[in-house]
Amino acid sequence: MLDMMHYIDRGGIIVYILIGLNIIGFTIMVWKFIVLAIARWQKEKIIKKILSFVGEHNLPTKQTSMQNAIDAQIKSMEFGLNTVKTIASIAPLLGLLGTVVGVLSAFDAISQQGLGDPAVFSSGISVALITTVAGLIVAIPHYIGYNYFMSLLDKIEIDIEKEVLEQL
Repeated sequence: MLDMMHYIDRGGIIVYILIGLNIIGFTIMVWKFIVLAIARWQKEKIIKKILSFVGEHNLPTKQTSMQNAIDAQIKSMEFGLNTVKTIASIAPLLGLLGTVVGVLSAFDAISQQGLGDPAVFSSGISVALITTVAGLIVAIPHYIGYNYFMSLLDKIEIDIEKEVLEQL
């Protein structure tokens, strides 16, 4: 654990930003897991709500009304997933930013003290590698989580649409 804190400190502000984004993203994913589990458990209630919405409209617009009602339900369940997608997208970019900052620091050290001692520029290279790893560690699970939840939402949407059509 001490080594981990040492690496985090050496990575600097970018690693702390990535840790903050990681906490936000995982909180949203846990929340989405609970919300979607409840939605799957209360599917009949959602279907009744859609059927009552469709029943209020005339026959020619029933298909459009049904699709609009389903889309509204799915959109409400999607809320928050764009944040997870954004974290998955920007985490590697923040890691790359840290890489550039670290390499720049290494070149600054070399320009000031020369190449005689490798320890002069190793600190900057270390920052570069730490932030790159941190960016990927944050991005990969968020990317997987986003895709998992979107596929789960697609399945829920298909199931709801099928059952609504059967009951119309």
